[in-house]
Amino acid sequence: MNRLSVEEFHEAEKMPLVVVLDDVRSLYNVGSVFRTCDAFRVEAIYLCGITATPPHNEIHKTALGAEESVDWHYFQTADEAVEELKRQGYYTYAVEQAEGSTKLQTLPAGWGGEKDIPRFAVVLGNEVKGVHQSVVDACDDCLEIPQFGTKHSMNVAVTAGIVIWEFARRLLLND
Repeated sequence: MNRLSVEEFHEAEKMPLVVVLDDVRSLYNVGSVFRTCDAFRVEAIYLCGITATPPHNEIHKTALGAEESVDWHYFQTADEAVEELKRQGYYTYAVEQAEGSTKLQTLPAGWGGEKDIPRFAVVLGNEVKGVHQSVVDACDDCLEIPQFGTKHSMNVAVTAGIVIWEFARRLLLND
């Protein structure tokens, strides 16, 4: 299937996206996000607060080894992670339903060509409480996935997959 080895993955060019997990409590969700980040060669995952870190059997159960390929860093709080990302020049989005949020499908297409692609970070929050308000306030913008059913939220790992795919579609596939 022409898959990269872990060593080749580490050397490969990454999508300019960092995924930040803000107090995600389920280790299975964490593992699933690792696996999705591996699939799209995301630059890194920042694990914050109560979010568990590898090595852990329950993360491995859903990550299937992606915790070995995807770079990750731990921060005491997502506020600290966002502060560091902004210092490094990342444009930060909290993935949260908020007044004035940007709908995921309205992100700018193309972002100016490969040499001008900015670096992005998306912050995904706790399964019950979402992204901490202080983190939402610190981010440059909020992203919202339109929903048409009776529920007003989705599983954090599913949300990560949708958001990461949209960034990949625009940044890697130039749609």
